[in-house]
Order: sequence, then structure tokens, then C-alpha cells
Amino acid sequence: MRRNQELEQSAVSRSALCSCHHDVPGLSQTSRIANLKATPVNASVKPQPSHDPAPSAILPTYARADVAFERGEGVWMIGSDGERYLDFGAGIAVNSLGHAHPHLVSALTEQAQKIWHTSNLFQMPGGEKLARRLADATFADKVFFTNSGAEALECAIKMARKYQSANGHPERFRVITFEGAFHGRTLATIAAGGQAKYLEGFGPKVDGFDQIAFGDHEVLDRAITPETAAILVEPIQGEGGIRSFPQACLKGMRQLCDDKGLLLIFDEVQTGVGRTGRLFAHEWAGVAPDIMAVAKGIGGGFPMGACLATDEAAKGMTAGVHGTTFGGNPLAMAVGNAVLDIVLEEGFLEHVAKAGLLLRQRLAELKDRFPDIIDEIRGEGLMLGLRTRVAPGVFVGALRAEKLVAIPAGDNVTRLLPPLIISDEELLEGVRRIEAACVALSRKPTTAGH
Repeated sequence: MRRNQELEQSAVSRSALCSCHHDVPGLSQTSRIANLKATPVNASVKPQPSHDPAPSAILPTYARADVAFERGEGVWMIGSDGERYLDFGAGIAVNSLGHAHPHLVSALTEQAQKIWHTSNLFQMPGGEKLARRLADATFADKVFFTNSGAEALECAIKMARKYQSANGHPERFRVITFEGAFHGRTLATIAAGGQAKYLEGFGPKVDGFDQIAFGDHEVLDRAITPETAAILVEPIQGEGGIRSFPQACLKGMRQLCDDKGLLLIFDEVQTGVGRTGRLFAHEWAGVAPDIMAVAKGIGGGFPMGACLATDEAAKGMTAGVHGTTFGGNPLAMAVGNAVLDIVLEEGFLEHVAKAGLLLRQRLAELKDRFPDIIDEIRGEGLMLGLRTRVAPGVFVGALRAEKLVAIPAGDNVTRLLPPLIISDEELLEGVRRIEAACVALSRKPTTAGH
């Protein structure tokens, strides 16, 4: 014990020496930066009063709610004030297995103790394993890993153009998309989505995208020209308002692409990895794409995405034509494999489908009770939307007042996207909180969202 006390006193003495001698290497980089920031460089610049909070250094591209979460446990999030919130947003369909899932934590921790990054100049065993598992579970033969859904869509768009060029049709570069779509925030993907609010101020708009009305097969047929390379579609539009393409429409797209030499691209960034009760939403229609973009749920909260393709669609993607610094990172691959461990377990997808059915049934009861609040229920599995007669911001605010997190969308819809591991008890607790929000809203005037 005495020896330990002597060692502790010695360590304290050394720490004190380091902290008072500015040339000692033991002074941390953080301390050096803090000291530099504390030293005035211009005497004319007055420091802010200590009681005045400093402005955020984060670019203000989000209207953030005044809530911060410190930790999560399954389908629950705990705020900095200690309040517990039931998570029906899952980080916008990202936290597919909830918060701090022990299998994901274990996989990430184990990999973090081995190696974090090597680059794609070397073999990637974790990536090979995940790619093979994705290929075996889907239509795909090849996989390209990314960091996000937008990057996966960029890869898909490039692949479609490269395919047509490799087949002797460089004139085929245009991609048909649909009104209400959302495919990301890069210049190409905002052009693909076609929404004016995302395009404003970023002109000229990237050429090569032809947007048509949602779900109109005749218009789609007429929109195809000698310059068309592919059709890009979300089987269920997420931000567009949980709007599902009819199965017959998806089958018709597949037939058109086969007949006219086009590629069919599915954006399953939000719908994929079990969210609808199938591994991927297009499986409900019994059709398969040539290319598919995935992200969000595949990482369970860790940033990653992937572009999946058939050998035929990917034949133009040879060495050097596309790349990524962080895509396929060992940490991401470890987490992605861990997510599939759970999602591909026997009975897991059946659980999601049953939970989605239960949630939809209980929401239908609320719709009957509160017709002045809830207008329509949309979606599949645990990707549901409530079209309301009040503005989504008002409805989401009322839900948050009941300590339930949900996500606004287009077309006056609020998205309900709980983690796929949710139990019946937790799901019914969520319904009770939605009911309480409806009661509160029905007692006071609200702002119509139509």
C-alpha cells in the first residue's frame, strides 16, 4: 500500500512538472491547442461575456430540436436531462438493431483492438465476407462499399452510364426518376431527386435526369428515349411521404428495362435490411433490380453503405474507374457483418413483419378515434407513415412532448421507424404515446398542413 502511495505521489509530481513547462513533450496536443486559444492574438477583439453561450461552430444546415441524447438502450434514448424517450425514428431508419446492441458493440470493440484502416490498396477480409453474404442473400454478384447512401447512389448512376458506354451506347446516359424522390445531397443525387428546395442555389443542375409523375406507367413508357440508360426508383419513398410503388408498377419497370436494354436501379437505402419485413422491399413485388443502393440499416448506426449489382450491370466497373478512401473500412465491415448476423437469424424478419402488422392495426384504431388528426396510414413492416391533418412539425412536436421520437416527411406525413428489435410491449407503449399526442392535439387549434 505504501509503495502504491509513493508511486501515486511520484506520478502527481511528474504531472505537475509537465504542466508547468511548456517545452515538455508530455504536454498533450489538446492542452497546447487550449493554451493557444486562450492567448489573445488581437487585443482589440473583446472576449464574449462568460454568461453568453458561444455560437455553434457547426454549419447551420439543420433546424435541430433543443434535445441532446447522451446514451441509448435498445429502443430507448436518454436525454442529457435524464428523460427517457421511446425511439420511433431510429436515427432516420439507421439504428436497425436499436442502441448499444451488445453484439454490435462487441464486434466493433473487437475490431477496434486490431486494425482500423488500411485503404483499398490491400485485401479486405471483412469486406470480402460481407460482400459474399450480401450477394448470397440477394440478386447481386458484386458489391462496392461506401460510407453513405448518397455515395452508393453515385456509384449506381456511374455504373449505369458505364454499362451503356461499355456496350457501345455512350449516348445512353439519362436516368428516369420519380416525383417525390429523395436520393441524397450530392449534386448528382439532388438532380436525381428533382426537388426544388434541394436544388435552389446550386445551379446549374446536373444534366442527365428526367423526372416523371409518381407511379404512372404510361408516362414512364413515353419518357424513355434513345438517351435513356436506366430507371431509378425507391420501392417505398421515404422522405417523399412513405409512398409505396404498386407491385404491378415495379414489375412493369422490370419488363420495360428488359425490353429496351435499360438497367433498373432500386434505392433501398431506407427500405432495406429488414425494415419492411423482407430483407429488401423489392422482394414483396417478386422483382429484382440490376443495381441496388443500400445504407442506413446495414451499419446499425455506423456510417456505411453499399452498391450491389449483377455481373452484367457491373461489367464496365474495372480497376481505376471508381474508388473510395473509407469505403470498406475494417470497422464498418465488422459492424455490417454483425448486423447481418442478427437480421439473417431465423425468425427475425418474421418478427419485423408481425410487429409491423400489430403497429398498423393499433394505428388504424387511432385513425378511427381521431379522424381530425390522422388521415391515412401508409407503409410496410416497420416503415410506416401517418398522413395527418395537422402539419408534420406540429405532430412531431406533440409526440416529442410525450417523449416519443418520430421523423417528419413530405406529403404531410410523419414517419414511424422504430428499431427492428422492438418488443410488442414497447410497440404498444409507443401507440399509447401517439394516442396521448392525438388527445392533446384534438383539444387545441392546430395548423393545417395541406
